[in-house]
Amino acid sequence: MRSGPHLPPSGDPESGPGSAALFDLLHCLARALQGEVRQRAVERGLLPVHGQVLGFLRAANRYSNTLQVLAEYLGQTKGTVSQTVQLLERKGLVRRDVDARDRRVTRLSLTDAGRRLIAEIETDGAWTAALGALDAGETADATRVLTNLLRQWQGARGGATFGVCRSCAHFRIEGAAAFRCGLTGEVLSEFDSGQICREHRLPDPR
Repeated sequence: MRSGPHLPPSGDPESGPGSAALFDLLHCLARALQGEVRQRAVERGLLPVHGQVLGFLRAANRYSNTLQVLAEYLGQTKGTVSQTVQLLERKGLVRRDVDARDRRVTRLSLTDAGRRLIAEIETDGAWTAALGALDAGETADATRVLTNLLRQWQGARGGATFGVCRSCAHFRIEGAAAFRCGLTGEVLSEFDSGQICREHRLPDPR
């Protein structure tokens, strides 16, 4: 039986310390989102980690679609992740290709079947409906506050954000639909700008 998200212990974020209430609410939201994705993965004969791998490879850009980066993203050893990828290869969901510019590097990507499957897994009508209940101002405020919280947390941890390219401090707009990575100097496409990256850094708000 599918379990629902747990509410904060008090049921009222105003009744406790602000930081504890915020942590509880974020944990609740993350658990609900992850639980839905896990459930749909299991319904399709996959383990939860398989859904995570497919989701990462759907979104990873060309700086991030390697076994090493995938292991960093999942917080697992390279050997463990390699076994997971091999299983997904046998299922016809993932493929490996030698990098065209550096043949020492192997790139991971989704097959057409893998893309169709992760699209099914990540489709969540309830999330869309919940988000649609917020007005534009509430959505913008939530995005701003949570982005700042993530920036502060990642700064304190010194960890990678694995964020979307266009929200990165290195992202450069050079004209209409013309973008470049300020870190590598490479030209980026509109598609690239919507992918997640290992080198992502949140910009300084000042």
